[in-house]
Amino acid sequence: MDTSSKPLTHGQIWLLAARPRTLPAAAAPVIIGSAIAYADGSFRLLPALGTLAAALLLQIGANFANDVFDYQKGADTPGRLGPVRVTQAGMLKPGTVKSGMWITFALAALIGLYLAWISGWPIIAIGMAAILAALLYTGGPFPYGYRGLGEFFVFLFFGVAAVMGTYYIQAVRFSLSAFIGSVPVGLLIVAILVVNNLRDIHTDRASGKNTLAVRLGAQGARQEYLLVVLLAYLITFLQALSGMGSFWLLLPALTLPLAAELIVFVYKNEGKALNRALARTGQLVLYFSLAYSAASILARLLPL
Repeated sequence: MDTSSKPLTHGQIWLLAARPRTLPAAAAPVIIGSAIAYADGSFRLLPALGTLAAALLLQIGANFANDVFDYQKGADTPGRLGPVRVTQAGMLKPGTVKSGMWITFALAALIGLYLAWISGWPIIAIGMAAILAALLYTGGPFPYGYRGLGEFFVFLFFGVAAVMGTYYIQAVRFSLSAFIGSVPVGLLIVAILVVNNLRDIHTDRASGKNTLAVRLGAQGARQEYLLVVLLAYLITFLQALSGMGSFWLLLPALTLPLAAELIVFVYKNEGKALNRALARTGQLVLYFSLAYSAASILARLLPL
């Protein structure tokens, strides 16, 4: 969103704070979990839509939390290379952003109560853990995002918990296929974080935000990006070829050209130029997830 021309409306400022380009990372695991539930004959539309709404609200709430807590901890400065943060830019007061954060988390929790009513108490535990993880990423006395643990928790909550939680809400049981399906999408969502941290490596280092990129250095972060992207495809293809999944799971190979383009781009660029890679990696997550989900559905409709 262009913030350099005419002043933004109040709604546009909140939309900027919500960071809509990050929302594919929230939607993708729900899409995959729902497709695996369909393949198992357990798909339920209303719970699936409720899960999607809750996931989007949790992501938006996390974005609000990062906006205000990074500002308060000094990680967001006028030299920031990423998209505008509304608290640092003075568009909204910290207290206002915190209020928006709590309201958003409360709405997610209300939907979570409905999901728990139809699927049981494990959903309450998953939802509470997800809200806590969103708050503690940059908030609290020991923000784990400042200690190089962001990748682990992003993989855990956006991958394993999100896909398996989505599946559980519809099937009311856990599944090995849902766990396996959670791994590649979790790795690709980690790739989004890696690009973000690689772009901000210098300002994060200066502010004491010791992300894994800061710890590994720029070249190490690029190697991390390469590793998580390649592993996502390798695990999917092994699943297709090993008999643990259908040959339809080769469909995500259609997104390999975009993945290869992004790997080359990340290795050749730094700083603000990586904003393009950040947005495109979000697109890769969505396209990969749609292909993986189509494969799961086709495996039931047209088994090979």
